[in-house]
Amino acid sequence: MLPWLVAVAFFMESLDTTILNTAVPVIAKALAVTPLSMKSVLASYTLSLAVFIPISGWMADRFGTRWVFASAIGIFTLGSFLCGLSGNIHLLVACRVLQGGGGAMMVPVGRLTLVRTFPKSELVRAMSFVAIPGLVGPMLGPIAGGLIVGYLHWRAIFFLNIPIGIAGLVLVYMHLPDYREQNTKPLDLVGLILFGTGVALLSYVLEIFGEHTLNTGEVLGLLAISFALIFGYGLHAARTDYPLLQLGLFRIRTFAAAVGGSFVTRLGIGGVPFLLPLLYQLGLGLSPIQSGLLIMPQAAAAMSAKFFMPKVLDRVGYRGVLVSNTIMLGVLLMLFATIGTGTPIWLIVLQALGYGALTSTQYTAMNTLVYADVAPEKASNASSIASTMQQLAISFGVAAAGLTTVLFIPDTLRSNPGETIVGLHEAFLVLGVFTILSTGVFSRLKAGDGADETKQKDIHLG
Repeated sequence: MLPWLVAVAFFMESLDTTILNTAVPVIAKALAVTPLSMKSVLASYTLSLAVFIPISGWMADRFGTRWVFASAIGIFTLGSFLCGLSGNIHLLVACRVLQGGGGAMMVPVGRLTLVRTFPKSELVRAMSFVAIPGLVGPMLGPIAGGLIVGYLHWRAIFFLNIPIGIAGLVLVYMHLPDYREQNTKPLDLVGLILFGTGVALLSYVLEIFGEHTLNTGEVLGLLAISFALIFGYGLHAARTDYPLLQLGLFRIRTFAAAVGGSFVTRLGIGGVPFLLPLLYQLGLGLSPIQSGLLIMPQAAAAMSAKFFMPKVLDRVGYRGVLVSNTIMLGVLLMLFATIGTGTPIWLIVLQALGYGALTSTQYTAMNTLVYADVAPEKASNASSIASTMQQLAISFGVAAAGLTTVLFIPDTLRSNPGETIVGLHEAFLVLGVFTILSTGVFSRLKAGDGADETKQKDIHLG
């Protein structure tokens, strides 16, 4: 029952994100802002995750996985309710930050519980199984978002999380194990302030850059401050006994390759959920419902690919899978730049199926390789670092996608569908190049890396 419980958390996050992406143009119109300004609503959530995830491992060790997981679901559900009541974009962004605070504990603590419950030889199968129910969210999200904004009200998008959250709390009480450490290390408050402030400021600069709210000197000054804070955290972490993020784990080659490669990869694909609805609705002139239907095949293909992942990794190995899959993923991203008003629907669906299968393969391989050579007592630290870098990359990916689109679509041309679609095409080309660059990180892996992860045994996941 444990994998099903963790899947509830994955489902809530994936459903929330994909529904919101599809509804971006409609919500932007209701709040009297431009669609590109809505990237702050998307980025604020993932940024909040990145800021608070580092303490998720410490919280789980200190207070126990059951209490932290239940609290996370409660905060996430409350944040969803308040998002549905928001009357302007600033309030919506603030409530999304609260949502992110709950999500910061929810998914990584759930993943940590799996790592501590299942041996490494069973971890790929366990995580693949957990991801299957979680992928129902992306499959239902686009069409659900389209139906809601088409026939109901956009606020109902956030209210959907309320019954799911209540069900999750019941399952936590009934089935979640309560793992905790007897001797918890002290929380690194200085590190949390330095790291959290640095990444928050950096993401803010990426968000507003290109919107002419600050001049070049001010932007460069904020960038310098953010880099100084992050660099300061690095110095602090090297001199403290119990740092917020144990950077020494990056000395483990498989961990460094998995986390570093994942970061660069997600810089490329992190902005795709933001750009695709804009391409379909603003570029091609489709309705939210039609846009959602075109995104649905991605999740269906991703869900199907999970069944084959253990065998593929066992036969090809992590290095072969990650290098070849990343190249194909980058090429496919660039192929989205060929979609125009004359593109047949069957070809768009075919590209969506391919993209879904490739992203599913990429995520499973990267997420499980993280723990290949990490000692059990360091699993919580590894989970915190991996989840933090993952959410940072997604946040930066959304910001980079918005920034790239802003640069390619001047203000005077954003009401012109023809110019909009050209700018979106150029953004996809840039993101595809970013994705392919991550193969340089994965190429450092050796043929036998992660072999213990792929030696699967039959396990009961019910």
